[in-house]
Amino acid sequence: MPVPHTSSGLAPHASLFAHTALANIRQQYPNKLDHVMTGIADVRSPQDLHPVFYGSYDWHSSVHMHWLLVRLLRLFQALPEAAQIRAALDAQFTAANIAQEIAYLKQPSSLSFERTYGWAWLLKLQTELISLADISDHAAAWRDALQPLADIFAERTLQFLPLAQFPIRAGTHANSAFGLLFALDYAECVQHIALRKLIAAKTHVWFGRDRRYPAAYEPGGDDFLSGGLMEAALMLRVVDGCSYADWWHLFCPVPQDLQSWLSPVPVSDRSDPKLAHLDGLNLSRAWCWKMLVKELPAPLHAPVGIAIDAHIAASLPHATAGNYAGTHWLASFALLALTQP
Repeated sequence: MPVPHTSSGLAPHASLFAHTALANIRQQYPNKLDHVMTGIADVRSPQDLHPVFYGSYDWHSSVHMHWLLVRLLRLFQALPEAAQIRAALDAQFTAANIAQEIAYLKQPSSLSFERTYGWAWLLKLQTELISLADISDHAAAWRDALQPLADIFAERTLQFLPLAQFPIRAGTHANSAFGLLFALDYAECVQHIALRKLIAAKTHVWFGRDRRYPAAYEPGGDDFLSGGLMEAALMLRVVDGCSYADWWHLFCPVPQDLQSWLSPVPVSDRSDPKLAHLDGLNLSRAWCWKMLVKELPAPLHAPVGIAIDAHIAASLPHATAGNYAGTHWLASFALLALTQP
């Protein structure tokens, strides 16, 4: 079965993604809170703590399921579920709800809340809302409502990066390259020059001198990102084409190690929330390879193209069907992979 690579090829999946996300953002339990309790008053329900982003098992997954809905609205303005999506976002993105999310973030115990994965996804969501508002007057209210949250996370990124001496290369939530990539999308969208310059400088310091990346060490047992491919995608955004070719030549894993990035990863138990991460790894690898392929040496174009199709085929069916361990978040990574040019 052919794998869709564009928004037109995605069309058969769009409604299924929309239904999955609409169900997720309204599902409060089960819920895995990232929450510091300083006293009995802090024992509260997820929806009470986070009236916008309480669904989808955890805060960051709720954010990226909202992003999925916004992107679907931008790509498919005639989507049958468009009215349901607009109604859901109208109910979520209210001034009162956003004010409560901001109040939570301003607590001293919340300064590192969702750093940096949740920060990155909130900035990605706002980037998508800004793009949607350019073609939809209805979305302008959502964009304006979320801007104060985006401002907070942009400022926290500015404050945190000078303090972060070392990158986090693990293929899980704290991965530094992933966080910087989505923050860079936002910085370029809103022309936040200081944020863009800081991200570029940190990227060069952390990753600019990497050599012969040990791809055979990947994946870790619960990875949903490739540390090496994420940094390669980030470096592509902060250096010009000629310099990137030089960087890739030195960074590229040796041929036998590179094979580990070209073969989909099997998933032994999709009911296990950690092991289900590996479906996300397949989808995020496809997304990264799509960003990189045109800038790679010509001999890699054909094997990478095959790898993209194989990785998507291996895990796309599990983004919307099966255990909640996967369906509360995988559709967003599927959408990244399918809509990446």
